[in-house]
Amino acid sequence: MAHFAKLGIGNIVERVEVVSNDIATTEQAGINFLRELYNEPNGVWKQTSYNTKGGEHLKGGTPFRKNYAGIDYTYDETRDVFIPPKPFESWLLNETTCLWEAPVAYPDDGQIYKWNETIQNWDLINNI
Repeated sequence: MAHFAKLGIGNIVERVEVVSNDIATTEQAGINFLRELYNEPNGVWKQTSYNTKGGEHLKGGTPFRKNYAGIDYTYDETRDVFIPPKPFESWLLNETTCLWEAPVAYPDDGQIYKWNETIQNWDLINNI
């Protein structure tokens, strides 16, 4: 199955649809099908790979557009990638993966943490 992201204002993903590989034999064929299905001849669609995250294909295939698109993701035309919403103001975009990263690395001690934007560090939430 092929997946396609519908882009709205500012190249923000509005929805993601699945199209049979029999129909989406190419990206353009999938786009044409969705434009006709929704009667939106100028609708902007981009194919996205369900198995791609951080520029890696989770099943060993060829990664496509860095990340699987989701609602509110941004399609970056210059990079030809999907970027998830920024979770916190202090986080930085990793240019290689096109994923957001905290300015402080997640602790590697087996505990569970959540990000505290006020102090810009990790708070322990589960003491194992």
